[in-house]
Amino acid sequence: MTTLPDDVRELIDEPNIAHFGVNTTAGPHVSAVWIDRDGDRILVNTAEGRVKPQALREDPRVGISIVASEDAYTNAVIQGRVVEFRHEGARDHIDALAKKYFGRDTYNGP
Repeated sequence: MTTLPDDVRELIDEPNIAHFGVNTTAGPHVSAVWIDRDGDRILVNTAEGRVKPQALREDPRVGISIVASEDAYTNAVIQGRVVEFRHEGARDHIDALAKKYFGRDTYNGP
């Protein structure tokens, strides 16, 4: 596993929106996502039945771009592979992301 540079860690730790790209049979699919990390592992929360999990099971390669909300010139582009799909703890994780991005204790949808 690659070590994330400190400036990339800072971008991920702040409530910055990331763009998450996957490959589908129809072509590239990019969506705005909340992003988090566990050490140097990047975490993204999605739901079964959406394009991302289905596409990633067929092709685990991803591209992520993240831009600082305060300064668009502070950004990072990351390429990698999904190494794990985790369902356990997903609700707690989306609640933590809701807290990070909106100050809400629980995620109740957009």
